[in-house]
Amino acid sequence: MAVRIAICNRKGGTGKSTVSVNLAAGLAQQGLRVLVLDMDSQSHCAAGLGVPVRPPYLHDIFRRSDITLSDAIRTSDFPGLSLAPADPNFDHGMAGADQLLLSRHLASESLDSQYDVILIDTPPSQDQLLMNALMAAHWVIVPFVPHFLSYQGIKQLIRLMHGIKTTENPQLQLAGFLPTMASTTMRHHKKIMEEVGRHFGKDRILPAIRTDIRVADAFATGQPVIGFAPRSRAAEDFSQLSRCISERLQEQAH
Repeated sequence: MAVRIAICNRKGGTGKSTVSVNLAAGLAQQGLRVLVLDMDSQSHCAAGLGVPVRPPYLHDIFRRSDITLSDAIRTSDFPGLSLAPADPNFDHGMAGADQLLLSRHLASESLDSQYDVILIDTPPSQDQLLMNALMAAHWVIVPFVPHFLSYQGIKQLIRLMHGIKTTENPQLQLAGFLPTMASTTMRHHKKIMEEVGRHFGKDRILPAIRTDIRVADAFATGQPVIGFAPRSRAAEDFSQLSRCISERLQEQAH
C-alpha cells in the first residue's frame, strides 16, 4: 500500500515543487512506483517533469463528477514516475467545502495499491486544497528556507497539523523538516536550523538541500536534476534525501 506524503509549508518560495519533483525521481530511481499529485495551480511539477499541461487535470475532480483522478494521471519520461498535473487556470476558491474528496478518490480508485509512494505538492495558502492534501496524507515533509519568515510558516503549519491529527486524520505524522536552498557557511542559516532542531527535535531535521543553479537548469529542460546533472551538488543531496525517506518506508513496512 502506498504511503502518501504531503509536501507542505504555509509560506511560499520554500521549494515545495522542486522537492516534490526531485524526491519523486530519487525514490523512483530506487525502484519504487511513485505518483505525484500537483495540487498547486502554478503547475510547476509538470514543468519539472516535462509533462504537457493539458486536460484532464487533477483539479477537475473538484469541479466535475464525471472525471476520476486516474483520468488525470500521465506517465513521465522518468521511469517509474507518474504525475497528475495541476490546472494553471484553476481558481482555488472553486475547490468546494468537501475536505475528504481527494481521500475518497484515492480509496475508490485503488491508487494506493498501484503505487508505493504518492507525493502531494500543496499550495502555500490554507485553503480547501491544502486541507484535502492533509486529510489524505500519512506523512508531511516541511521544506523550509533557513530564515526567520520561513520558520514562522513552519510554526503555523504545525499548529494546523496538530488540529487535524487530533480530530479528522489521526494517522497524520510529521516525516521531518527539510532545509532547502541551504548554506552550511551562512551563520543565519545555521542558527535557524539549530533553532528548528531545538524546538522540534534534531531527529526531525532531514538531510539539507543546498543551493545549486543546476536545479533551475534541470527544470528548464523538463527533467529532475538527478537525471539532468547526476554529479551535481543538488543531485547528491536529493539522492541522500531519497535514501533517507526510502529507509523510513522500509522501517514502516516491517
